[in-house]
Amino acid sequence: MKIQEKILMDRQGLEKYGPINIVAFGDSVTHGAVGPGEIDYESVYWNRLRKKIVSVRNYVPVNVINAGIGGTTAALSVERTENQVLVHNPDLVIVCFGLNDVCGTLKDYTDSLEKIFGKCKKSGTLTVFMTPNMLNTYVANDTEPMYRDYANLTAQIQNGGRMDEFMNSACDIARSMDVTVCDCYAKWKALAKTKDTTLLLANRINHPLREMHSLFADSLFDAVFKDTPFSESKDESTMYKQNDDKKGDHI
Repeated sequence: MKIQEKILMDRQGLEKYGPINIVAFGDSVTHGAVGPGEIDYESVYWNRLRKKIVSVRNYVPVNVINAGIGGTTAALSVERTENQVLVHNPDLVIVCFGLNDVCGTLKDYTDSLEKIFGKCKKSGTLTVFMTPNMLNTYVANDTEPMYRDYANLTAQIQNGGRMDEFMNSACDIARSMDVTVCDCYAKWKALAKTKDTTLLLANRINHPLREMHSLFADSLFDAVFKDTPFSESKDESTMYKQNDDKKGDHI
């Protein structure tokens, strides 16, 4: 059953198919990293997505498994796709890599994404490739001193078009495999026309401010549920319904 159908389930459907399970698969942004040495699972995009789903219809439980690891890449994550992602029998897998991969080769990145997408597609789960945010475009004055050299490198990567090349190639691979693309990178690029996007990064390198995770969550919700007729769903009581020949309800 598709996630768009599961969110509309009644009690009988929930008993048969169980709750919605989502796995967020990525790097430090998915992990929950904000400022240097700071993790916030409450503000991260996948938790905001979960809250957004239940705000529309809260009868069906929505569980999210966080399979994000700070500092990792798609290449390093191929082998954990089965035992950290697909083992949870997800209804939706959100794949978000690129911020660290861009320091490696384009071929390693696209080949690894292709393997991850293939494994997820073979399992039958809905797979969404979410492109990440932009990197910094300059070394901000308040960048932590120990990270300034890396910030200079990532600014060169962003300004030199390498990040664009990686994201465009990744989107091409995803679309060729019929994987839904949620292109948040393109939205960051649009923001960059009028805003200083480096100041939208909590660590001034690659971790978005807490509030910027709403952009990811809203974009994911639209990508997955844009055609779902929530108005047609049937709300169910949390009271236990006995057989017709018995009287009374039990909480």
